[in-house]
Amino acid sequence: MSAVGAGPVLAAAIAPIAGGPSAAKSNADVPALPAGFPAKLNAKFAWTGSDFPTASDWALVLVPNDVAEINEAVRFYKSLDQDGDLVDPTCFPLPTLGPKLSALSWDVHYGKGFCAVRGIDTTAYSVEDLMLVYLGIQSYIAEQRGRQDKRGNMLVHIVADNSTKDAAEHHRHSTKSITFHSEEAGDVVSWLTRGAAAAGGKCIIASAYTIYNVLAATRPDVIRTLARSDWPFALPRFQCRPVIFYQDSKLIMNFGRAALLGNEAHPRPSHLPSLTPRQVQALDAIEAVARATQMEIKTQAGDMHFINNLAILHRREGFVNGSDAAEKRHLVRMRLRSAQLGWRIPKELSHEWDKAFNKQGVKHWHLEPMPAFFFPLRSQPN
Repeated sequence: MSAVGAGPVLAAAIAPIAGGPSAAKSNADVPALPAGFPAKLNAKFAWTGSDFPTASDWALVLVPNDVAEINEAVRFYKSLDQDGDLVDPTCFPLPTLGPKLSALSWDVHYGKGFCAVRGIDTTAYSVEDLMLVYLGIQSYIAEQRGRQDKRGNMLVHIVADNSTKDAAEHHRHSTKSITFHSEEAGDVVSWLTRGAAAAGGKCIIASAYTIYNVLAATRPDVIRTLARSDWPFALPRFQCRPVIFYQDSKLIMNFGRAALLGNEAHPRPSHLPSLTPRQVQALDAIEAVARATQMEIKTQAGDMHFINNLAILHRREGFVNGSDAAEKRHLVRMRLRSAQLGWRIPKELSHEWDKAFNKQGVKHWHLEPMPAFFFPLRSQPN
């Protein structure tokens, strides 16, 4: 695990940020925090990786009785003869596991901001039944499921793909490490690990609350930059908005470097405004603090991760697949929202949330990775 000691201010353990204010400057020379932003966020979300030394601190490990309940719920749901995307707690009953999952939901939304459910043997299920297990468990964490792209894909398969140059350079299909970011929409982002890589591929997360506390104490000018509404996001549409928001006594951080700087798969259009040096420095500050306080999770096949997409950043370690099918990394990602526990979304982000979660529009559920263009027809008769 790569982390520093816990505490409200970690600046002493973090290398100085390039271009920071000189130590010779007085406090009066350092800009104050934006109006309404607190000097410190006192919340369970403000953690460092060293706060969770063992898997039992963040994972619910299923016991045989839990697995038996899940298997009975699968059998019961299939007896209803309805489409798989209609799974919810009323038709996927988990008498003793359900309350434990509901407690995890609260922890994701108002506790430490993440959890995992571990102990499913992926080889014991067909692909269809494994998806029912995932959707059934997931429905206790957050019941609303969001589209993830303009084609209406509900499931995103994160697998290595070097079939084309564009595919190999896309962060979803690359084997390279990626920087900290959040998804464009969804209160909760979730992954089912169908297969783990032969080496590498750790899920790495960091608390936006801890990042805020460090920067608020040491670089309030960076907080002011992040809160300005002049950040020129290019993806999924051009929009100028802040990177951070503070409303309802909650911090929300939402950004990705590709949307602001472009990358190999998504070059930034030349006609769009570029980031200022101060904005680039602010992104580097986020990355530096996140890496100093991060938590690394070595995923296993069958793991189901649930991460608060508003309060927790995530990234991926680079990885190497093996030649055997059991040593190839395959994650199935979803974007989720809870009607009961979901946060109020800032108006600047609401457009993407509406596109993802409104009831109108097409939805595609592909249980296996699909090409960019496909025919949504059955290959077999009913």
